[in-house]
Order: sequence, then structure tokens, then C-alpha cells
Amino acid sequence: MKILVINAGSSSLKYQLINMEDESVVLKGICERITFSGSVLTQKTFDGRETVINKDMPSHKEAMQLVLEAMLDKKNGALNSVKEISAVGHRVLHSGEDFKSSVVIDDEVIKICEKNAELGPLHMPGNIACIKSCREVMPGVPMVAVFDTTFHSTMPQKAFMYGIPYEVYEEHKIRKYGFHGTSHKFVSEETGKILGNKNAKMVICHLGNGSSISAVKDGKCMDTSMGFTPLEGLVMGTRSGDIDPAAVDYLRVKLGLKPEEVVNYLNKKCGMLGISGFSSDMRDCTAAAKEGNERAKLAIEMVAYRVKKYVGSYIAVLGGVDAIVFTGGIGEHSPLVRSLVMENMEYCGAKFDNDRNYAYGSGVGYLNAEDSKVKVLVVPTNEELSIARETKELAL
Repeated sequence: MKILVINAGSSSLKYQLINMEDESVVLKGICERITFSGSVLTQKTFDGRETVINKDMPSHKEAMQLVLEAMLDKKNGALNSVKEISAVGHRVLHSGEDFKSSVVIDDEVIKICEKNAELGPLHMPGNIACIKSCREVMPGVPMVAVFDTTFHSTMPQKAFMYGIPYEVYEEHKIRKYGFHGTSHKFVSEETGKILGNKNAKMVICHLGNGSSISAVKDGKCMDTSMGFTPLEGLVMGTRSGDIDPAAVDYLRVKLGLKPEEVVNYLNKKCGMLGISGFSSDMRDCTAAAKEGNERAKLAIEMVAYRVKKYVGSYIAVLGGVDAIVFTGGIGEHSPLVRSLVMENMEYCGAKFDNDRNYAYGSGVGYLNAEDSKVKVLVVPTNEELSIARETKELAL
């Protein structure tokens, strides 16, 4: 049983073919520069065979046709027939308030996604275009929409509401939605298995170029740091995170920005990039900080400080915590950030072992001291596998 997992953007399409018998990755690939000239597909199989196709892809339909061509290639592919694909799982950014879980895709689901496209104008059109293209080139194959927001749909109203008139929320659905849901769901479930307690209280720190934190209790999200868009919350690679709304308009006036340019500025020009002045990559900033770059050091400290604030607030929300979990590119690979976040956290029962922290290499890792009441873990995320599992559960 093989499931194709697709993560489509406006001009890109990432895919993985997963064998659900043992949950192994058969192949993975990416189509880049869709709708632009110079399009390219790059694919690698589990045994290292590589396919590169340089061919323009005017739309996601042509991209999907090339994906099938690459997967079926007799020399470097891994399929003999499209019929070997049991189902397709699509990562879809936004569920709005219409879906509380993943759903099998039909015409009505697509209509609702199109209605919600205004909530995610950068990603939703590409998601929808790819779903339509997939259905066209793979007729009859069951498909599932796995939303980036639905894991957070269990947040209570007091957590997701903003302090705006209730009628405005009702009419325009302006509220906290949260993102990175597939990662938070996967990591919280894996952590529950590791602890032998699926109802554990845990704070999940998904830290990467885009970062978010969730408070999870009894397997359900109680709160999360990203909001109406992924801009709210932590200091990220190029995103500002939390900022006084009045400062936003002041910034717009002082910088001479148009209203529509302000959000792009806060999304693309701020965060670690804006603070350090040269990079949005934690690895670059860490190397520069070691050489005495004060702005790089400040960027790292600000990232860690904001994470620590959210961890502390979510421990309060949960009424205690059983596990603090790090995942994502930074969460899994930056012992410096982990050590800064966990410094002086003994008050909550978490005794951090920095030797273990710096010795950690890969896989699941315990970073807490043996006598720590709270477990501190690294649990690698696998969003594609999470999508595949949900697709299998719903479509097969």
C-alpha cells in the first residue's frame, strides 16, 4: 500500500511516496518554478537514484503529469503503474472554521476551500490548484485534505478569540487559528507513546525558519503561538512575531510603506534577518556569534527568550507539565537555543542536562537529568508521515 503525499505552493510542489506497510519513504521530489520559465523537477529514490527533468510547467497540471512520469520511469522511478498509488494526501493550509479534522476530498470540500482561500492567499490557491490537477490526472484515486490548522481546532474560545467586537469575529472569522498543525499532532502523539501516557501535559516547541509552540493536554491543543496568520508569536527567521499593533502603523508611516506592504515587511524583512542584519539562518547566526558578532548574539537570545516566555505561559495554561519537547530544524539541531530556553527552568520541575543536550545527535533524545520530574525531549517531526497516516485512516 503506497500513499502519495503532496505539499503544493503557488510555484512549487513537494511530494513523497510512502510505503505504508513499513512507513518507509519510497521516493521524494520537488517541482520548482511552476508557472515560470526554467521549471525543474528533481526526484530521488530511497536507494539513491536521481531524476532531473528540465521542462516548463505552466500549471500544476503539467507538474503533476511530470511527477507521475518521474515515478513511473523504468530506470529511475519506483512504480510500474499509477494503480499502485492507493491514495493521495494533500497538505492544505487553512480549514477556516469549516473542518475540525482531515476530510476526504469531494466537490463540496473544494468549494469550501475556495471560500477560505482569502484566509491564506499565498498558499491556498496553489493547494487548490494542485488538488484539482491531481484529480484530473489521477481519476478515481481517493484523496484527502490534511489541514495545517485543524489540530488547533480544540482550542477553547477564550484562547482563540481576540479582544475585538464579537460581531466582527462572527462576520469575518478573525481569530487565532494556529499553524504547523501536522507537526504538532505528530510530535504530541509520538511523545505520548514515548511517555506511555497519551494524556500527558506537554509543551511542543516546533522551531525552524517558521516557529510555533503548542500547549497539549489529553492529546488536544489548548493554545498555540501562531494566530490569524503564521506571523503572530515567536521571533522567527524573517517574521517579527508579536508586536504592538500601534507600532505597526507607526512603522508604516516612518518607513513610507503602503498598507499592503507592511505585512510583507513584517513577514520577510524582520525576525533574525532584521536583527542580525545578514541572515535568517540559525546556523549562520550561531557561527557569527561565536566570532563576536553582537547582533547575531542578540538575535539568538531574542529567539530563545520568546520561546521561554511561551513555554512558561503554556505551563501555566496546562496547570503543570509532564514534557517539554523540541522539534523542527532549530529544535532538533541547535543545542545552544535549547540550552538558553531551558536555563533556570527548575521551578517547573524540569532539570536540564546540558551535557546530554550537546551530546544529542539524532532520533528521540532525553535532555533531562535522571531525577527530573519533567521530561525534556527532542522528538523529530515527520509531517509527511503524519499526512500519510491520516490519509490511510480516512481513505482506505
